[in-house]
Amino acid sequence: MKPIKNIMAGVVMSFAATLAAAPVVAETPANMLVIANRIDDITTLDPAESFEFAGSDVSRNIYGKLVNFDPMNLDAGYGPDLAASWTVSEDGKTITFTMRDGVKFASGNPVRAEDAAWSLQRAVILNKTPSFILTQFGFNADNAKDMIKADGNTVSITTDKRYATSFVLNCLTATIGGILDKEEVMKHEADGDMGNAWLKTNTAGSGAYTLVSWKPNESVTLKSNPNFYLGEPAMKRVVVRHVVESSTQRLMLERGDIDVARNLNPDDVAGLSGVDGVAIDSALRGRIMYISVNQKHPELSKPEVRQAIKYLVDYEGMQNSFLKGQYVIHQNFLPATYLGAIDDQPFSLNIEKAKELLAKAGVSNLTITAGVREAQERLEIAQSLQNTFAQAGITLNLSVGTGKQVLTKYRARELDMYIGAWGPDYPDPHTNAGTFAYNPDNSDEAQATGLLAWRNAWDTDGLTEKVAAAVVEGDREVRKGMYEAIQREFLQKAPFAILFQKVEQTGRRDNVQNLNLGGAITAVSYWPVTK
Repeated sequence: MKPIKNIMAGVVMSFAATLAAAPVVAETPANMLVIANRIDDITTLDPAESFEFAGSDVSRNIYGKLVNFDPMNLDAGYGPDLAASWTVSEDGKTITFTMRDGVKFASGNPVRAEDAAWSLQRAVILNKTPSFILTQFGFNADNAKDMIKADGNTVSITTDKRYATSFVLNCLTATIGGILDKEEVMKHEADGDMGNAWLKTNTAGSGAYTLVSWKPNESVTLKSNPNFYLGEPAMKRVVVRHVVESSTQRLMLERGDIDVARNLNPDDVAGLSGVDGVAIDSALRGRIMYISVNQKHPELSKPEVRQAIKYLVDYEGMQNSFLKGQYVIHQNFLPATYLGAIDDQPFSLNIEKAKELLAKAGVSNLTITAGVREAQERLEIAQSLQNTFAQAGITLNLSVGTGKQVLTKYRARELDMYIGAWGPDYPDPHTNAGTFAYNPDNSDEAQATGLLAWRNAWDTDGLTEKVAAAVVEGDREVRKGMYEAIQREFLQKAPFAILFQKVEQTGRRDNVQNLNLGGAITAVSYWPVTK
């Protein structure tokens, strides 16, 4: 796919403005990083429950994990973090981690193997939205304490069968792998919730930062952790301000009120290229934009209607206009750069083809409602869809709300259609295959809210078994081919239309150095930042 290849040729590009502009009238403190970003999707700060983009950013900087990514060398993949090393048993089912000596939580308590084991057990027992990342290894509330155990300075994890070791370790880099200060959290336990209510708005980690405050739809403020084992960060405070409008973010950056603007549209990116002291960075991210339709809906569940919708998207028109430079056409659930990713693009805007499919399904004058977050590019995508859908006789109504409002309905299987984004939880193909094309129990009672196939009431038409086989395949090349085949089948069958892959264009004051957004594999890291 030519656009992605061009981007990958220089996936992180920076260019500083050289033209004269109005003088800066403000400046943030030298030891403080101030960011404008949309953070209305945060619903909780508990790593066992957090499952949104902005929440992952917070967690990445507060909680250490057994294994993690070095923000200055993401290409190296996962490496030691709170675990200094690990060994794998002969049968491949048990990984034993030796904890790093001398690491402390922000509270001053030592980081112990007991804390690591308890944190992972807790995530399984609480069984919140992202728990499937761990329970897919055979863990459940009854066996978690037997399969995840601490012994002195080691913690062992025993899976139900042999998986590729890299797959297990990649999963531990997800937000749910954050290691909690057991003693601190259990001081705040209420009604057997293992501190879940308290951790919605408080933190107890060993990472570079601790939480000062989270004000929903307003701001997140972090302060540096002097106990951080890699050394206290140069940025003593990080403030993330919820700013919805791109034009407002641009103005704040121009004035020096903020250091970083993360939600700029193409017009504002172009405008900032002429501002002295501002740089623009572009990086291919793992986030994909998609639409999906609820298979409980009597019309949307018809195969011809699912196909018709994929021909009612103006992929090129959107990519080349209001998404220019920020999204590239990508029609598969695995992001480019992931093992098994393919660049097939079988769908393009074809109104007549869509009409034929709708007629074949016996569907006319269809009216549906789509949930969409009140974010500029998503609303523009929704408006484009309204236009093209109407040309085929489909009335598309929009239910617009905050990220939390829309996600709550989506996770309850209440939307006809969803317009939104998905980001990988760990850098392994199963991270997306296991949610887009895997659904072992399609009943309402399953409440598998972390699985997108379940949210859309889709039983996957046989792909669940193929995904289950791919995740245990030990031969890398064979496994790669399995995911390629799964995606090609998914393209034709699924109630999902994958639209684009994200290219994040970030505006920053050019004195801000070493800000890494996480590429396609993780969230943003604040601790290496200097000014």
